[in-house]
Amino acid sequence: MDRQQEFVLRTLEERDIRFVRLWFTDVLGYLKSVAVAPAELEAAFTEGIGFDGSAIEGFARVHEADMLAQPDPSTFQVLPWRNEPHGTARMYCDILMPDGSPSYADPRHVLKRQLSKASDLGFSFYTHPEIEFYLLRNKPGPGELPEPNDDGGYFDHTPHNSAYDFRRNAIMMLENMGISVEFSHHEGGPGQQEIDLRYADALTTADNIMTFRHVMKEVALEEGVYATFMPKPFTEYPGSGMHTHMSLFEGERNAFYEPGAEYHLSKIGRSFIGGLLAHSAEISAVCSQWVNSYKRLWHNAAASAGAGGEAPAYVCWGHNNRSALVRVPMYKPDKGNSSRIEFRALDSACNPYLAYAVILAAGLKGIEEGYELPPGSEDDVWALTPAERRALGIQPLPQSLDEGIRAMERSELVAETLGAHVFDYFLRNKREEWQEYRRQVTPFELQRYLPIL
Repeated sequence: MDRQQEFVLRTLEERDIRFVRLWFTDVLGYLKSVAVAPAELEAAFTEGIGFDGSAIEGFARVHEADMLAQPDPSTFQVLPWRNEPHGTARMYCDILMPDGSPSYADPRHVLKRQLSKASDLGFSFYTHPEIEFYLLRNKPGPGELPEPNDDGGYFDHTPHNSAYDFRRNAIMMLENMGISVEFSHHEGGPGQQEIDLRYADALTTADNIMTFRHVMKEVALEEGVYATFMPKPFTEYPGSGMHTHMSLFEGERNAFYEPGAEYHLSKIGRSFIGGLLAHSAEISAVCSQWVNSYKRLWHNAAASAGAGGEAPAYVCWGHNNRSALVRVPMYKPDKGNSSRIEFRALDSACNPYLAYAVILAAGLKGIEEGYELPPGSEDDVWALTPAERRALGIQPLPQSLDEGIRAMERSELVAETLGAHVFDYFLRNKREEWQEYRRQVTPFELQRYLPIL
């Protein structure tokens, strides 16, 4: 037994923890949980906990259902829920096959595998997400429209405002779980919040995002409101994204930093961006994985210039250009290790393990193949005419889940990164989602056409 396992078992005893929740994520990014008694945990560390994988979305077919959930002691945290009668803790799990090999269906393993590839090239991958979401007065019932919990706007601060209290309580709960928060504020839409997590390695960040979404739901429940990570719950207000800052390190050195280079961005950093741009359409269905995600991405493209949120609709990069897919933030003097890029296509409802895996794969492909970075764009891309964008070589991102699926199914990069099982299941599920969406007769159609046709 290693020291981390010993620490977990000792903490359970010292803090009288009665239940341990073992968490893992299915292929679509839904959090799953099984509770075990502390007495069972020592065996779980060595043997895992058996479960029926065929009952979990995308995990296994019936004839290969047996799987094991093996807790990762480095992810142990006591849950600070106020309504728990006894102490409860959680750990994330690695999903294994009966012979102890990693499951081909485990999203956490998909990311681990890609991080291992980066490590073989000498790199560590660090990420820092800016997570947006909405607070609603309550969870809408069938046929009901969502109602924001407040009328605030960007950076608004009102004493005793419910959103301010919510963010304070949520951040305290995150900090109690060892998840460090860098910034928080009210976002542009009524009821819309943003909380930014501190830089961490990509696996820790993905674990933290899954915990974050659960914590926001728990705090909202305690305060009598509802938190939603739906990318675009309102037609008239901005969508919720998860812009992610990222960098590669070689040991203690930031591989994106080069003194004296334009924007202090190294050749490695430029090739990484080149990879993101070249493969952005292929990874779109993973980074923006829901039908509703594309309402967020194309809100600005359909609106007048500057009206609405900051979601990217076109494949380009720029220095401090918030309409670009990839942004190179302003360099901080004497802080070379803070050099980074910001990828803006992610929304806060994606599966973070799969999304970070394909982003890293695209960037590493750019480095390995020596992709050249095209000229940057400092113009407001939404304000350009189609002819101006074509002249600059700026292509659109997929405009629907259907377009994203079609780009993904042709991608060797995504197939290799996700593995055959996850790749096939993900595509099959997304095709079904798109077909179901296409069949719907929407309120828009009824309101527009029924009175006149």
